Amino acid sequence: MKARIFVEPQEGATYDQLLEVARVVEATGFDALFRSDHLLTMRGSGLPGPTDTWASLAALARETSRIRLGSMLTSATFRLPGPLAVTVAQVDNMSGGRVELGLGAGWYEEEHLAYGIPFPPVAERFERLEEQLAIVTGLWETPVGGSFSFKGKHYQLTGSPALPKPLQQPRPPLIVGGSGTKRTPRLAATFADEYNLPFHGLADAGPQFSRVRAACEKLGRDPAGLRLSVAQVICCGADEAEVRRRAQAIGREAADLRANQVAGTPDEVVERLLEYQAAGTGTVYLQVLDLDDLDHIRLLSESVLPHLT
Repeated sequence: MKARIFVEPQEGATYDQLLEVARVVEATGFDALFRSDHLLTMRGSGLPGPTDTWASLAALARETSRIRLGSMLTSATFRLPGPLAVTVAQVDNMSGGRVELGLGAGWYEEEHLAYGIPFPPVAERFERLEEQLAIVTGLWETPVGGSFSFKGKHYQLTGSPALPKPLQQPRPPLIVGGSGTKRTPRLAATFADEYNLPFHGLADAGPQFSRVRAACEKLGRDPAGLRLSVAQVICCGADEAEVRRRAQAIGREAADLRANQVAGTPDEVVERLLEYQAAGTGTVYLQVLDLDDLDHIRLLSESVLPHLT
């Protein structure tokens, strides 16, 4: 099982804090650092304010050399698909081919209102997401010297040179996530290299993974070619006192985190993660919410990572 660190900088983090986290993630053996794509805090003041996802990933691409970097998930409402394909391809080149794009429909209405971004009804957001997935993959996969056109309900491209090309070929990995039972599995099966189930309990993982596999089979795709992942809040402590301290630091109760996310001593955390692995999980995104607590990441590296297979 691959283990990745996942952060939420909109809750209050500078680029320099992100950089320190990235350096520790790279030094301690984790596979990747992913970040959310949000413009508004969901708790507290959010000071000093959000950092742009792809601007910060571009900078981290030049400051790291091994870890993979990506978004979980970039909102399709935030960017037009053509410029998004250009941006991600450029960051892929800047990183030496270490970028992954998670792309979702968008859900947080308040941040759209706060920053003047249109927020259409959910059905239209999914229509736009599907067209964006088709456009981004189409632009990346068009051979050099060719052109790409697309005529959809929401987006139209005519004779695009489909440049620049990402370094990874045929394209960077694409992640589709969510807990929907119909549209999300179909979109993952159609476009994605990885499906992610965010913040759901172990009992939900197996049935949702089965829906995604069934969607692959319906399209004639081998389900084994689609990676399956989960995202979970992590709260690990060397002893019970440290577990409680870290839970309090993020405004949560240790008992609630144990019941609904991944929390406890290293032995407890390993046991829970191996249960997710048995349910079919190939990659786990461990959401670290206190970005000043770098010892948390070091503890996970030393006491949890070696036990994941």
